[in-house]
Amino acid sequence: MAEPECTVDVTTSAGVVRGRWRGAPDDAHASAAFLGIPFAEAPVGDLRFAAPEPARPWDGVRDALEHGPTAQRGDPGVTLIPEPSVPGDATLNVDVFTPSPGPASATDSGLPVLVWFHGGGYVAGSPASPWYDGRTFNRDGVVTVNVSYRLGFDGFGWIDGAPANRGVLDWLLALEWVCANIPAFGGDPGRVTIAGQSAGGGAVLTLLGMSRAQGLFHRVWAVSPALADVSLERAKAFAARIGELGGIRPDLDGMRSLPEERVLNLQREAMRPARGARGGGAELVAAGLPLGPVVDGELVPAKTPTSIAAGVGAAVPLVLGTADDEFASAFREASTRLRWVSRAAALKRLGLVEPRRSEWLEANRGEHLHGTAAVLGRYVSDHVFRAPLVRTVAARELGAAVAAADGGAPAATWAYRFSWRSPVSGAAVHCLDVPFLFDVLADPHVPAVAGARAPQALADRLHADAVAFVTGADPSWPTAAGEAFPARVYDTTIATLPDAYASARPLAGV
Repeated sequence: MAEPECTVDVTTSAGVVRGRWRGAPDDAHASAAFLGIPFAEAPVGDLRFAAPEPARPWDGVRDALEHGPTAQRGDPGVTLIPEPSVPGDATLNVDVFTPSPGPASATDSGLPVLVWFHGGGYVAGSPASPWYDGRTFNRDGVVTVNVSYRLGFDGFGWIDGAPANRGVLDWLLALEWVCANIPAFGGDPGRVTIAGQSAGGGAVLTLLGMSRAQGLFHRVWAVSPALADVSLERAKAFAARIGELGGIRPDLDGMRSLPEERVLNLQREAMRPARGARGGGAELVAAGLPLGPVVDGELVPAKTPTSIAAGVGAAVPLVLGTADDEFASAFREASTRLRWVSRAAALKRLGLVEPRRSEWLEANRGEHLHGTAAVLGRYVSDHVFRAPLVRTVAARELGAAVAAADGGAPAATWAYRFSWRSPVSGAAVHCLDVPFLFDVLADPHVPAVAGARAPQALADRLHADAVAFVTGADPSWPTAAGEAFPARVYDTTIATLPDAYASARPLAGV
């Protein structure tokens, strides 16, 4: 006979939620999961394309036993991270995982908190991934919160008559919810670390560089951050393209006249290169993502590195890193065709011109032996992830100087590289580091990305370093300072490498 389910109730500002214990409550490694707690009203009807409104109070006990609806719709196809879609309208919700549900004692401020923002290029992704389960951080004394937010055109598209950056407003309201409610789950609102991977990493850097977000978090850990910083001009042009394809004016009334599924289809069509357009995907590489946080001059007043260089977020400790081969395999299927294309010509087509092209090729001479496809893959990895990291480090130094001149106490920055090569891909590819960070190598989805014998010792070290940072300790390796800054290298052997991002520096322009 099965034992009865063990649930636990917690009182939030909107009402009581019922979660589920995983393990016996008196077990030292047990934790409780509260899933799908709304932090805002469902963004439908009059709230579609509007700023998020805090969740209205409810009566009685609300079950928080299953993942809430996701903004990602339908089957996302083959993805490196398992991220299921959950149907439903109430997509603005959080999952809370805690080893100690209930308010902390009068003499204890509570446990440190990790708030995780999923990736997916700002158009996809799901907080319901088993890789984002907070039980391992709970095991190590950290309360974990996963955030669901509006994606694609719903979250980031420019609409005349609607607030810009609705997805960013979702992030802010979710963090405000955490500050108000996390004590009820045993967490300390004064020790909140925000973290994310890919677009989620871009999200936390965007928040770091936003004046309005300051005070809602106290540390940042950015994994392969992909900043969007979409220009207002490009956002408006993309909206015009949506309107042209949909036969409507791209204003609030026009967009609300289209069903959600229609908007998603139009978004996909608008993101495809126009038939016969020169460059194809080259335009996307050169111009960046068409959907994501928009530099609107108000909520996001400037590009994130510019804001950081002006001193915004300078008091917040930051760890950021990339995988060595993020998109290194992007051109693998075209390797035979590209064999006869010169590296210089191929890079020019992707927007890399002289003299930076020659400088970058010289810094990446080791890739030449692997052919043009490998060189292009390395370039895209550097262009999208590694060079922006170099720029962020430089911006942090400028921002620290500004903060110090104003009498502030700037915090440090630390960089790392994830260099372990998976036997599946032969490379340290995008997303490979996530199951190591969360210490979930036993998950059945991991072998498809990391092989059957992924090194547990590496997961132990990366996860422990993240826990230590969230708990309040500074990383044990040198800070990222100066042009040739050092970084921790996570591989089968852990080391610190001087001038760790030298190969990407020619693209950084700093």
